[in-house]
Amino acid sequence: MIVREVVEKLGLQVVAGSAALNREITGGYAADLLSCVMARAKPGNVWVTLQAHPNVIAVAVLLELAAVIVTENAPIAAEVAAKAEAEKLVVLATPCTTFAIVTELARLGVAAQE
Repeated sequence: MIVREVVEKLGLQVVAGSAALNREITGGYAADLLSCVMARAKPGNVWVTLQAHPNVIAVAVLLELAAVIVTENAPIAAEVAAKAEAEKLVVLATPCTTFAIVTELARLGVAAQE
């Protein structure tokens, strides 16, 4: 599955990285602690989080994640979106909770990382 399909099927808002919507998703990871993400997320994962600060972008780029989904309408500052755009990182937004998005990703066949 590619990021564009997730955007369309879940009605997500593209905040940054629209040029990279054809990235393949290898699995998913959900956490708000950056240290957990750095230890467990894998390249190509979609990361679901409530966090929307510059360090999220840095971690996602470092790990070569396919996309970041920011939940619960958490505000994404313009400079964070600009950093993601410059790094060609897809950042998506939703009013849904993290639990709801993870449930829907699983329903679509996005597997958890073990």
